[in-house]
Amino acid sequence: MTKRFKSAAVAAAVAGSVVAVSSVLLAPAASADVKVVLPAQKQVKKLGDGTVITVSRSGERATINPSMGGTPLHRNAWVSGKYKVTSSKEPKKIEIQAGYIVGCQVNFGGGTMGGGAGLLGLSDGGIDEGDVGVGGSGTLTLGPGQAQGFFINDVEYADDFGSDAHDPYVTYTETKSARLSYVNSQIGLRGCAGYAQARSWLRALVETEFAQETLNFYGRPFSLG
Repeated sequence: MTKRFKSAAVAAAVAGSVVAVSSVLLAPAASADVKVVLPAQKQVKKLGDGTVITVSRSGERATINPSMGGTPLHRNAWVSGKYKVTSSKEPKKIEIQAGYIVGCQVNFGGGTMGGGAGLLGLSDGGIDEGDVGVGGSGTLTLGPGQAQGFFINDVEYADDFGSDAHDPYVTYTETKSARLSYVNSQIGLRGCAGYAQARSWLRALVETEFAQETLNFYGRPFSLG
């Protein structure tokens, strides 16, 4: 069953390409919460039929909680952000998924991360569907050299049989401009004894009359401590 939203206040369509960043915003060690403000970003992508998609990210921030008992094995961060997407032509539909990628002792900027079962392999700079843990929960357990993604979106709807169903994406139609914001979504990390990073991630499937493309837009990495 397809869920469609036509109000720009409900959901947003986002498209873009990989933002290659080698630096990481560091969260200094402290006993109190650490607040990280991330820079605004903008990316433009032209589809095969000439449609131009522009995505901007603003107001992205994270509040990182100190580890329980002074150990880095348990960490939490509360993240917020805003997206705005405009299209030069009204598309038939856009399916969007917003989330984060979290890594333990990996370098997102280097793009040379190895992947295991259920984990991300970023050596090619891309993300495969089967590599991502999908869901509304941001509590992850990772070991050294591992990274995993999750989606913040959790769209609840009734399926064809009247039962509750959930999707990690929103289908958005009949608009050339759309917005999405989230406030204090949780990232929980367990089991990582070394340094850890996270970065925001948006995926969009854009379908026009003559083109269809899946696009990824990555935020700047920041330290979880």
